[in-house]
Amino acid sequence: MRLAPRALCRAARAAWRENFSLDGRDVARWFPGHMAKGLKKMQSSLKLVDCVVEVHDARIPLSGRNPLFQETLGIKPHLLVLNKMDLADLSQRQKIIQHLGKKGLKNVIFTNCIKDENVKQNVELCIMVVGVPNVGKSSLINALRRQHLRKGKATRVGGEPGITRAVMSRIQVCERPLMFLLDTPGVLAPRIESVETGLKLALCGTVLDHLVGAESLADYLLYTLNRQRLFGYVQHYGLDGACDDVVSVLKHVAVRLGKTQKVKVLTGTGDVTVVQPDYPAAAHDFLRTFRRGLLGAVMLDRDVLQGPLDP
Repeated sequence: MRLAPRALCRAARAAWRENFSLDGRDVARWFPGHMAKGLKKMQSSLKLVDCVVEVHDARIPLSGRNPLFQETLGIKPHLLVLNKMDLADLSQRQKIIQHLGKKGLKNVIFTNCIKDENVKQNVELCIMVVGVPNVGKSSLINALRRQHLRKGKATRVGGEPGITRAVMSRIQVCERPLMFLLDTPGVLAPRIESVETGLKLALCGTVLDHLVGAESLADYLLYTLNRQRLFGYVQHYGLDGACDDVVSVLKHVAVRLGKTQKVKVLTGTGDVTVVQPDYPAAAHDFLRTFRRGLLGAVMLDRDVLQGPLDP
């Protein structure tokens, strides 16, 4: 018999981890040459633009933004666009805006560029679009083109960081008034502020999975979902109940999806081939399912929102 979500919550609460063990993890710096060059190119292009639009992931509105954008590009008016709002739990939207306001960000909008929500912005300007990798900068530009020019993609988009590698030429997104945007490569801060911030960025696909490890990311995702009482993964993968052991969850996912691998095991009578769950493949599927929104909307910065506002 399958338990209702409330029963799952009561049954598993005693076993849930209160903290995520970092085990000495050190999130690698991910600031390759094209990122450093991209930031310098943005600075040299500032004279061509009237304002800067920074795009960030709405699931981590308070984590992982690159402070260098405001430090080096801050001489121009700044608009923060929190994209992928369809994947985010925005029940505390006003508190998010208050936190950002304390950091000097007064102009904030939420968008979903896949469905063109909140992208009808009419400004007669040339605008530079900046942000960390894979938050939807190119998707924003393409959405504005669909809205105002009824034209298709002008820039490549993808589900992993590093699709845009150079500052591009001006892209027209509106006829009346005439408006152009400059797409730019994603640029992370030279040093990510904390390991947990790095994990949040990685969950959103902002850094490459292999830098942290897909199974470690899957473990942090499982920890987060359980802490926030989000049990969509139980129904999605047909589990018997909520579980805080990532090995057990990934084993079930692998078996359910038919993701297995043959491994040779040395025994006293020679090598024996056994079939084992493919844990990395299961972890990648768990992460992809989350990133597509199939496990429900989530706010990864809930811990920050529950704390006091910055002075």
